[in-house]
Amino acid sequence: MGKGTEATVQVKKVLTYGGIAFVAYYLFARPSDAADAVRGAFDTVFNAADSLAQFVNSLS
Repeated sequence: MGKGTEATVQVKKVLTYGGIAFVAYYLFARPSDAADAVRGAFDTVFNAADSLAQFVNSLS
C-alpha cells in the first residue's frame, strides 16, 4: 500500500468520526431540530418510493 492510499484511509476515518461527532452533538444540542431532519429524510425516501411505484405501475 502506498502513502497516498494510507492518507486517503486516514482522511476517510477523520471525516467519518467527525460526521458521527457532529450528528451526536446536533442530536443532544437541538433534539427537536434533529427529529425534524430525520422526519424530513424519511418523508423524502417514502415520496421517492411512491413515485417509483407509480412509474412502474404506469408502464403496464
